[in-house]
Amino acid sequence: MRFTLLSLLLLLLLLYSAAAAAAAGKQSSHSATTSTSHLVRTSCEHASYPNLCLHTLSTSPAQTPRGLAQAAVSVSLSRARKVSAYLSQLSHSSEMQGFPKRQRVAVGDCVDQVSDSVDELSRTLAELKHLHEETFRWQMSNAQTWMSAALTNDDTCLDGFQEVGGNVKTDVKKKITNVARVTSNALYMINRLDQTSGRPGSKP
Repeated sequence: MRFTLLSLLLLLLLLYSAAAAAAAGKQSSHSATTSTSHLVRTSCEHASYPNLCLHTLSTSPAQTPRGLAQAAVSVSLSRARKVSAYLSQLSHSSEMQGFPKRQRVAVGDCVDQVSDSVDELSRTLAELKHLHEETFRWQMSNAQTWMSAALTNDDTCLDGFQEVGGNVKTDVKKKITNVARVTSNALYMINRLDQTSGRPGSKP
């Protein structure tokens, strides 16, 4: 009887410990999620496109402005790569042969411009991942310059379609506009790194 009672007590103790550990883990996870959610909300509040910012970064695990800036640039880079692949495929498709010359030229120019944007976004992300205290200002200046150049390339691509009509213009404009908007938000996040919390030493 004593053995059975002791076994029961041990079992209850184990169950209690497991439940307590699970509750602690859940609370810790909730706290981290709440912290991340707060960072995203406050960071996106004054972004160029707040709703888009919240939508694209709401699942980011970033817990610092630096990490959020990296996440924002990653979103921009991912979308730019997809558009670049789309434009490249379009420019080599058989249907392009039947389009007016002006439209073919506009698509060809966009291929180059968006490809340049991809390079600039890639360089920016690499820079943000290797910030150093002694070169922080210089690196931030580089990142801001490259992001601005990426935005300019997007705008130039859209300008090339001003005098072009058809479904291609509609599709390209929609895709490029989306990339330009997430890139604009990413540039805003980079500008936030001018604050002390964005310097090396804070969590990425």
